[in-house]
Amino acid sequence: MIELRHVSKTYETPAGPFRAIQDVDLCVAAGEMTAVIGKSGSGKSTLLNLIGGIDRPTFGEVSIGGLSIAHMSERTLAAWRGATVGIVFQFFQLLPTLTAVENVMLPMDFLGTRPSRTRHPLAIELLDRVGLADQADKLPSALSGGQQQRVAIARALANDPKIITADEPTGNLDSETAQTVLELFRGLAAEGRAVIVATHERDIAALATRTVTLLDGRLRVPPL
Repeated sequence: MIELRHVSKTYETPAGPFRAIQDVDLCVAAGEMTAVIGKSGSGKSTLLNLIGGIDRPTFGEVSIGGLSIAHMSERTLAAWRGATVGIVFQFFQLLPTLTAVENVMLPMDFLGTRPSRTRHPLAIELLDRVGLADQADKLPSALSGGQQQRVAIARALANDPKIITADEPTGNLDSETAQTVLELFRGLAAEGRAVIVATHERDIAALATRTVTLLDGRLRVPPL
């Protein structure tokens, strides 16, 4: 499903060029939960941004389902991302003035491919899937960190994406809640989605189908 070939990403900084990712080759299949392990600054977030079409490679090719995304127009890329990739952030990124169910509906409203009348029932269904249907009308400020992360996962599923990316999704959660969130990701992979979780916590690797390591922007991939 996901293929990166000789991908590098360089950022221009006041101190000069900084290469965040260097000559990365990676394939991720549908049904895999892949853990990308690395310290802060190793390039994990950049890698996820390249896979999700948030960023573009300086060199190399990023293909999703055989489709090259690196040279799409911004408008086409945004529409593709909304339909194909569900993104889960470490700090949840829920809109504080919207209720849980409204946050989950937001990607549906942006993409606009679902009839309006079906969006609220589907959002409730997704919240129920993560165990939060009874919290649907609460604002994020009334939810715990673990609940907010589960709302964020429900939101990531709003447009039934084939790919889920999660950047340090358990970094702000206690160990029990983190386990619950990771089990949700495992379930999503079991449904046939490609799930990529970036983390510095090696314990997460035990739950993943596969683990790769980033060190100074270079990927170390163990044999399959």
